[in-house]
Amino acid sequence: MRVILAPMEGVVDDLMREILSAINPYDLMVTEFVRVVDQLLPEKVFYRICPELQTGGQTLSGTPVRVQLLGQEPNWMAENAVRAIELGSKGVDVNFGCPAKMVNRSNGGAVMLQYPEQLYNVVKAMRDAVPSEQPVTAKIRLGFNDKSLYMENALAIYEAGASELAVHARSKVDGYKPPAYWEYITDINNKLPIPVIANGEIWNRNDAERCMQVTGCDSIMVGRGAISLPNLAAHIKGDAAFSWQQALELMLNYTDRELEGRKSTYYPARIKQWFGYLNRQYDEADELFRELRVYKTAEEIIAVLRQARSKLPD
Repeated sequence: MRVILAPMEGVVDDLMREILSAINPYDLMVTEFVRVVDQLLPEKVFYRICPELQTGGQTLSGTPVRVQLLGQEPNWMAENAVRAIELGSKGVDVNFGCPAKMVNRSNGGAVMLQYPEQLYNVVKAMRDAVPSEQPVTAKIRLGFNDKSLYMENALAIYEAGASELAVHARSKVDGYKPPAYWEYITDINNKLPIPVIANGEIWNRNDAERCMQVTGCDSIMVGRGAISLPNLAAHIKGDAAFSWQQALELMLNYTDRELEGRKSTYYPARIKQWFGYLNRQYDEADELFRELRVYKTAEEIIAVLRQARSKLPD
């Protein structure tokens, strides 16, 4: 069984990957997307999205990291895939699932699921350009406006030479609303001879086991669940789920690390965002979030977190 951390734009950056890889046995982590339009991007763009390229393409805990590209022009996608590999990415992934309106309006992400031939052309160009020993993978949803092309899209990506396919079991219009339609992944997994990675509504070990049973996949990808339960991958692989005390200690560790880094000005928004996920798992997080959401400065928020920690047993 493999557990892979999903790319989550604006949520899972290099600091989050570092923190989560230190407490979880993830088999792979995929970056936020690198937007490709009409040029070979400078190296600094890749290093900004994936600083792990400077440490051998892995986190300090040793988890491999794969750069994800988002774009629609085959030649530029291929050239940037080669650059990602040359800089040290552990393979290269392509985003055909992003539901963001701004991305879709510029013909990227999930909007491409309306055009199986275009998916084929992008993956084929990347596969032809990248050394054969390096994986070229893709992530899709079940469709854009509906699910009518889910199998055609999956087959196009396979026939183009993809090494693996991750499938988020919703269409673009489904957004993130439950349920996840795992039965479509079952169909894809039964049809494709390459590994299929199941994604969607995996919040705990029971969800992971049910998903693998339904789909027949032995690889799963977790996204929001990995933020809601910080040690989700470890939990899926047999560890006890983090207690609230452990989760709060992690928030304080994250706080220290975030305030040291280049994105410290975003800390209030980022910590509130994380609490928005934690409250699915912990009632205490919901209570604490209601208290801290009115504050706008890091100092005010840190005081609330430390006060909450002081009330817990040592």
